[in-house]
Amino acid sequence: MQRRRLLGLAAAGVASALAATTLSACGGSNPLSSNVTLHLVAADYGDPKTHNSSTKYWNDVVAAFEKDNPKIKVDVQVLSWDVVDDKVAAMVKSGHAPDIAQIGSYASYAAANQLYSADELFTVSQQADFLPALADAGSVNRTQYGIPWVSSSRMFFYNKKLFDHAGIAKAPKSWADVEKDAKLLKADGVKVPYGLPLGTEEAQAEALMWMLGNEGGYTDTVGSYTFDSSANIDAFSWLKTHLVQPGLVQPTDPAKTNRRDVFDAFLSGKAGMIMGHPTLLAQAKAAHIDVGVAPVPGKQGPSTDTLGVADWMMAFKQNGNKAAAGKFLQFVYQEKNAVTFLDEYGLLPVTTSALTTMEGNPKYADLTQFLNLLPEAIFYPVNKTSWGPVSDDVKKTIGQAVHGDPKTVLSKLQVEAEARDNTQKS
Repeated sequence: MQRRRLLGLAAAGVASALAATTLSACGGSNPLSSNVTLHLVAADYGDPKTHNSSTKYWNDVVAAFEKDNPKIKVDVQVLSWDVVDDKVAAMVKSGHAPDIAQIGSYASYAAANQLYSADELFTVSQQADFLPALADAGSVNRTQYGIPWVSSSRMFFYNKKLFDHAGIAKAPKSWADVEKDAKLLKADGVKVPYGLPLGTEEAQAEALMWMLGNEGGYTDTVGSYTFDSSANIDAFSWLKTHLVQPGLVQPTDPAKTNRRDVFDAFLSGKAGMIMGHPTLLAQAKAAHIDVGVAPVPGKQGPSTDTLGVADWMMAFKQNGNKAAAGKFLQFVYQEKNAVTFLDEYGLLPVTTSALTTMEGNPKYADLTQFLNLLPEAIFYPVNKTSWGPVSDDVKKTIGQAVHGDPKTVLSKLQVEAEARDNTQKS
């Protein structure tokens, strides 16, 4: 599996980078000789039910930036996560790439030489402020093109009220505990004992957390795909036999159930157990759910690994607006602006400065347990240029592993992943 240490190297990364050079990045030092309009496409982290669209954040940041930089205008387009990656891909393909995009993946654009590198956009000290593992995950051939925007880690969520009513005293620690508790919840009339979302929205996340619970994963230590490892096959065989076939998951087909479906069930008090992220914790408390949070259960006990996720910012070369894009990104990543966004959506930081601020503030006490998991979190292999299409394959097909033969489904994904990997390398 692919391990990335986040925090332990942070101070060393800053120190070594500053010792190496004190030059500013091109993006921060080039003067602007004429007016420039930047086009930014960003994903919406808001919930339509609570009317907290990311549009407000970006409008506020742009207004403050334009006040200090009158020669630069920023046109912001905020799109749903359902469409934002495809929309940006279509823009790039049609020859109308945005200047800046905040989306889910960057590697294919970096491989096509369509992005500015981070050292062209940030000063050395600013680039060194990114948490080392995230900077590494944003790098292709040792050059950083993906700029981490936000991060999160995943934990196990359970409804304490439903647990109490079903006579369950504590959170499950192992898969056997999950099965036992799910049976008690079902017997007590809970509609969704365990919410298993293996639909197209985020099947790759749910699948990986179960794989990690059996010491499996998508890649090995050298980055080769390992979909059909014995550990992964065993994990899906267990899910099929012990949760899906006995009817201990939601009534809908797990292969067609999206994350938002089980989140909605949890927030309405109908789901006993699901995997969740920091934003869900804030939403559950706002919905007055008596929520418990625990380490992800593994096959033999609490998993030593959990999923870490990062979303990405990138700047496209096409329009030649390196200096303006650099100035804007440097402004966006200032600590106060970064923390404002994290605060709004209950997400985790990507910079050492923001992390230090949040760790020292009691306001973020609920996030501490998620922050503590980041040092050993396992991230998707996003710096593999094949990961984008491989991830799409996972979303579409891995849910079938809890219906048919897990080995057949995972072996097919392995063959497809290796083929995509070889195509990208050729």
